[in-house]
Amino acid sequence: MRRTDPEGHGPVRYGPPLPGQGLPVLPELAAVLSAAAGRPHAVPPGGPPALLDAACGYWDRRGLPTEPDRAVAAPGAPALLLALTAAIGGDVLLPRPCAAWWEPQARALGRSVFHVATPVECGGVPDPYALLETVRRIRAEGGDPRLLVLCVADDPTATVAPPELVHETMEAALGEGLHLVSDETWRDTLHDPHDTVLLSPAEMLPDGVTVVTDLAGPFLPPGWPAAVARFPANGDGTGLRDRVLDVLTALGARVATPVAAAAAYALGEPDPVTERLATAVRLHARVAAAAHRAVMAAGAFALPPRAGRHLYADLAPLRSALAAHGVGDAQEAEDFLTARLGMPAPGGHRFGDDLAALRVRLSTDAFLGTTDEERAKALTAPDPLELPHVEHALTAFGTALEDLR
Repeated sequence: MRRTDPEGHGPVRYGPPLPGQGLPVLPELAAVLSAAAGRPHAVPPGGPPALLDAACGYWDRRGLPTEPDRAVAAPGAPALLLALTAAIGGDVLLPRPCAAWWEPQARALGRSVFHVATPVECGGVPDPYALLETVRRIRAEGGDPRLLVLCVADDPTATVAPPELVHETMEAALGEGLHLVSDETWRDTLHDPHDTVLLSPAEMLPDGVTVVTDLAGPFLPPGWPAAVARFPANGDGTGLRDRVLDVLTALGARVATPVAAAAAYALGEPDPVTERLATAVRLHARVAAAAHRAVMAAGAFALPPRAGRHLYADLAPLRSALAAHGVGDAQEAEDFLTARLGMPAPGGHRFGDDLAALRVRLSTDAFLGTTDEERAKALTAPDPLELPHVEHALTAFGTALEDLR
């Protein structure tokens, strides 16, 4: 039996960094959370009015006009996706690879999950021809495909799908009667926003797409779970929102009162929040680019990171060297590299990729330091790559990969 954790202690967490691993909490957010901690009233299912109003303002500023009765909040994106999957029904289609938390929601409901190949230039959005072929094969075998989840600013590959691909895939999906859920958690973390075009599927077709945004990571610390969803402004969207709200109510899935207050503050995008986000994006972009150079210099491959806080490395060119260490698939690569690098290196099979492919996802958080002081220095340094602890971590990473050649 394969282990789920290199140390044998249970499942590895592959989403946002664990508490103590992320950047320091923004003082203004901490103050809002603390002030709301003593409020006596529980947050209603679906989120309080202040949070929903803030979410609508957030989407309005991104060209997605939204009314509060088209929005829902939940304690994290997994809860929202679970409710959406339950409300939509049928089989679920996901790109390969995809975020590690997507598939378990469908599996928990007993739904069949089908992964669809992505094009060579990016992840997050299925190739439209592969999507059509997969849908038709599922139906020919008696299946009922209804839901496609995609992610333009992708985790795990850190790529951004070009608008023309998004449009073609949407046309294919809607032509087959699929409902689209667009995970836009990382849309505000473009490494070079002047050179990267991100277009939400909901901008292309507002009436056929539900948008989900997890706030823990980009806007809130990972230990403060909150997420929001935006539904289409038509009758189908109304019915879907009502069914999702029913599921969240049945699950008791409510955002904690202090977290709801902090989320509403963050979505209002005051200067401290936008400045911190911009600073964090620049930091992760610098580190991701350096890690990408190290991967390529060692003879492995990775698409250039364009957003988020990860790097998806393909070690297939190093297969013979890895075989000498007993590494022949993604699980063995995960075990070997986690021990060798001293940082989590989850295999691609965690993200729906082929187990036989030697792919791993690396987090830029792992290079920022092991203490709060080191991570704070990385956040404020004019050039974080010149900090001794960051430079050492990147050098050790590159050397470990070079030694495999």
